[in-house]
Amino acid sequence: MLNKSEFNKIRNEMRKLDMKREGIIQLSREIINVSKQVIYAVQRNEMKDADSAVKHIKNKVKQLKKMNINTDTNINSVAFQEYVEAISFYEFVKSRKIPTRTSLGVSAEDYLSGLCDLTGELVRKAIYDVIHKKFDEASKIKELVHDIYGEFLKLHLRNGELRKKADSIKWNLKKLEEVMYDISMKGRH
Repeated sequence: MLNKSEFNKIRNEMRKLDMKREGIIQLSREIINVSKQVIYAVQRNEMKDADSAVKHIKNKVKQLKKMNINTDTNINSVAFQEYVEAISFYEFVKSRKIPTRTSLGVSAEDYLSGLCDLTGELVRKAIYDVIHKKFDEASKIKELVHDIYGEFLKLHLRNGELRKKADSIKWNLKKLEEVMYDISMKGRH
């Protein structure tokens, strides 16, 4: 005969796993949302708001790292990528440094994906800087994106999501080079 108590145990295990999965999805969504808040605050030069959001996101990331299962949605990886992008942008604007993968405690792929996304935010920041006649700041951003691109060229990326994101760095660098070229042709007024 069939052991029905075994099925009860399995149902309980599956229910607990599903609850944990839903918790990971919810926490990942919160990290993605707070990451966007960090970037928005930094883009608007509202560093007090950014500082607060950074503290909040770091706590959320610690929680997510403790929840040790992968979801079929891969949303936790997306959350870590957004986290890398937000913290890297924040740290660059604040101290001209990009945090290491080790300091962020994320996988190599999530770190690299986050840096790819970072270059898009850096383009926006550089354009803002040019509009406000902060040409040296825009130039530093171009150099950073150039350095990131150079490091990515040394990687042997397979076709996939990271490869697609890495290709975006080239286009972001091209935009920055065009902006800096326009400045040099028109003069810094």
